[in-house]
Amino acid sequence: MRRFGLVVAVLAGLGAAGGNAPAQAQEPQAAGTFGDWVAYHYKTKKGPVCYIVSQPVKSELSRKGAKRDPVFFLVTHRPGDKVRAEVSTLIGYPFRPNSTPTVEIDGQRFTLFAVKDGAWSEGPQVDRKIVAAMKAGRTMVVRGVSRRGTTSVDTYSLKGVTAAMNKIDELCGYK
Repeated sequence: MRRFGLVVAVLAGLGAAGGNAPAQAQEPQAAGTFGDWVAYHYKTKKGPVCYIVSQPVKSELSRKGAKRDPVFFLVTHRPGDKVRAEVSTLIGYPFRPNSTPTVEIDGQRFTLFAVKDGAWSEGPQVDRKIVAAMKAGRTMVVRGVSRRGTTSVDTYSLKGVTAAMNKIDELCGYK
């Protein structure tokens, strides 16, 4: 099993972006490991926040010796902000400005928009399509280009994603 020790810091950054300042939140609690995905939850003044997270099973960089921070893919519920199944990735480096990272799941391709070292879909309708593809799929590949021009290809296992999503649906009151 891979370590998710940095997830607390990762989510603190995402929570701040989503309006849930870290000072308002409890430390995330693990709710279970499901295949290659881990479910977490915590409470804020606006209510519960629940998310699943995984790290790549394989990462390739176009430039040998390129350095990057840990990489994560998340799906987050924030009912207090009316956010359900928000898809995001932290890629471990600042993206090239105006680049369009992609997510490919068993042949279905989705584009993301990048901000600093994170990327999100274009909105809830796309999030739903990505999550449905994740639940039906076997492998997910995230591609991006750093501001220095290094291309990354991160491959994720989707083993356990449906069970992990079911757990956070339950924890955040969506089931």
